Amino acid sequence: MEADGSAVEVESLEAVPIGVEAVAHRVVHGGRRFGAATRIDDGVVEELERLSELAPLHNRPALAAIDEARRALPDVPHVAVFDTAFHRTIPAEAATYAVPRRWREEWEVRRYGFHGLSVQWAAERVRAKRLVVCHLGGGCSVSAVLDGRSIETTMGFSPLEGVPMATRAGSIDPEIVLYLLRHRFLSPQEIEDALERESGLLGLSGRSARVEELEASPDPDARLALDVFVHRVAGAVGTMAVALGGLDALVFTAGVGENSPAIREQVCERLGFLGVRLDPAANAVAHPDADVGASGSPVRVVVLRAREDLVAARAARELLGLAAQQGVEPFERAGRLHE
Repeated sequence: MEADGSAVEVESLEAVPIGVEAVAHRVVHGGRRFGAATRIDDGVVEELERLSELAPLHNRPALAAIDEARRALPDVPHVAVFDTAFHRTIPAEAATYAVPRRWREEWEVRRYGFHGLSVQWAAERVRAKRLVVCHLGGGCSVSAVLDGRSIETTMGFSPLEGVPMATRAGSIDPEIVLYLLRHRFLSPQEIEDALERESGLLGLSGRSARVEELEASPDPDARLALDVFVHRVAGAVGTMAVALGGLDALVFTAGVGENSPAIREQVCERLGFLGVRLDPAANAVAHPDADVGASGSPVRVVVLRAREDLVAARAARELLGLAAQQGVEPFERAGRLHE
């Protein structure tokens, strides 16, 4: 990240330019201990390894990347920036599971929330009192932001909870897992692998986890996968609107949110009772960042490019006291349609 807030991609650690001041690492699960950006040392790495079982698709690759980067760039500070941190403001009524006290207090079983860097970016770019952010990519979550603070989200103790995702199941009845264990149909590891890697859109369609491939397929199972996905996402937006007491703006971001006009249209069709009205022509050609709400819609609808990289880099700068970049300008409606 440059001092002016811009970003430049590098192909490998060997290609990192001379003069790098710090390295920021996105880490999905920070648990209860890590509520803000943290300088990485061996003790931090040890704690993150302990948390890896709660986010095996994410924290383990992140730890491997941290190890590689610390070896390649040993003379600069490395900072972990957590997806769970933005959701620390979720109130107890939304963060607490109705499980025994011992689970909650001794084993730290609670709802943490994820995709916080993306949701934070959306909240800074789309200024609205009551904002819902649909981060729809390989992983998916829907979050409620009130006056810039997270108050509810679909993901919980782990990134498995919530709406269906590319290969993750999202929320299911826990009795399903108990039933499979009780009758020894599957081992705990087999169940985890199935819920993490064989479910979601892939499990429903039996053929692909990619929305663009499912949209192009005539297979009824592909259609079912998309219908289930849209149904759950729209339902989650409704839940977030309840938490917010209404809805002023709706953001679609990440790979599917940014690139699937059909998913955006179908979700918004189900949200008309909340005042969501889409401009079909604008939606069909939208490239982030763009407003796609109909003229006069009481709810603003925005397609926004996800920029977790900039949020992570800024957090590292602030932690280390490095030269500050320019402030983030909000994404204004005027003059940006079809951009």
